Amino acid sequence: MSKTPSPVPDLNRNRLPTLFETLSRRTLPPVDLFSFYIYMRDQQRSVDYLDFWLDVAQHMSLCRHFVRDLRRSVLVSTPEPGDSQRSSAILQSLGDMSHHAGPSMFASEKEKDQDAQMSAFLREARPDQDRPDRPGFHDSPQSSNGPRPRPSPGISSASRDITSDSHSPAHTVARNDIRASAEKILYTFLLPGAEREIILPGSITQDVTTAIEEYARDDPEVFDVAKDYVFQAMERDAFPGFLRMKALGNLIPASLIMRLIIGLLAMFGGFWAAFVLIFLNETRITRLWLILPFTLGVYFLASYQYSLDPILALVGYSEYTPFNFSRIREPYIRKLLTQRAIMVLAVTLLIDAALCVLFILVPGKRL
Repeated sequence: MSKTPSPVPDLNRNRLPTLFETLSRRTLPPVDLFSFYIYMRDQQRSVDYLDFWLDVAQHMSLCRHFVRDLRRSVLVSTPEPGDSQRSSAILQSLGDMSHHAGPSMFASEKEKDQDAQMSAFLREARPDQDRPDRPGFHDSPQSSNGPRPRPSPGISSASRDITSDSHSPAHTVARNDIRASAEKILYTFLLPGAEREIILPGSITQDVTTAIEEYARDDPEVFDVAKDYVFQAMERDAFPGFLRMKALGNLIPASLIMRLIIGLLAMFGGFWAAFVLIFLNETRITRLWLILPFTLGVYFLASYQYSLDPILALVGYSEYTPFNFSRIREPYIRKLLTQRAIMVLAVTLLIDAALCVLFILVPGKRL
């Protein structure tokens, strides 16, 4: 039985991180969750999928926090007959539930069993108006049966504070908070015409809608299929491009276009000046100035070709938004970028030297 990895980043990881490690905040810049969020927002244009995943993870955290509070209260109280004894037994068997929310394919058997028991407990023990004295539950101002009025979709809690630790809510969680969280996810991301609707297979959307609106479910299992589908979509379509940008390069597309333009202008200026100096029969000493435009042009074109600024990489910086840089703190990424930076510099120097030698040493001829 595997043990869930610690949320503390693994500094000894001698490989590229996985998507699950990034989403679980076990990685460091430039492959951390914040950088992935910026990539999904600015490059992939599909940040709603990531917000959906993070909101579902937050919903799971609320459920665990709620059940942990109930478990502590049950352990210090005397169980009552009937359903309360059954609920107490389920709560006591759940354990601390300290693992991170993730796709079902990465969960251990113990974690799957705990999540299934928690969902079963939440389905069985819905708060009812006719039972306000049910032990361990917060009072509910409205019945759980039947559809709720739709809340106004707002900015995702994950996007408001992408770096916060959502696994430890600071306040006591009421059952209504869980219900409101499930409805917010449904009405913000899943229903047709929602403000931030994500495209899922119709059967998945219909199953989630029916479970929440008709069966008044708010347990985490409601979103399991949708969550796994979104995870696999991000892992297949978005994460490889993110790793290519951040693990093999340190520049964003806007910066690359700017470097391409500057590089082409510098090369044009270098070739123009070289031919002018040659046909004016200027001395080789004068033609040494050609080193400047050729070096600048080759450097910027190489940066564009490899999506890497070698000097920035050697000093340990990566660009995440235009003209904003962060330190490269992931050790394996730092080593990988350093090796690529040395290679890019070698290519730059070789091409630059060849151009300079050719246009400086060629004999001049005045026309």
